[in-house]
Amino acid sequence: MKKYVCDVCGYIYDPDEGDPDADIAAGTAFENLPEDWVCPVCGAPKDDFSVEE
Repeated sequence: MKKYVCDVCGYIYDPDEGDPDADIAAGTAFENLPEDWVCPVCGAPKDDFSVEE
């Protein structure tokens, strides 16, 4: 699965890890994150993430 990087702070969302602090299970694709999910480091919205190349 593709990883996504926060354009604001550089946090990388890795679907293989999920976001346990936000109760996002490992294996959750970025596209399947809730619309109100935000970067766990800086609070940026999903719109501020881009595919990691």
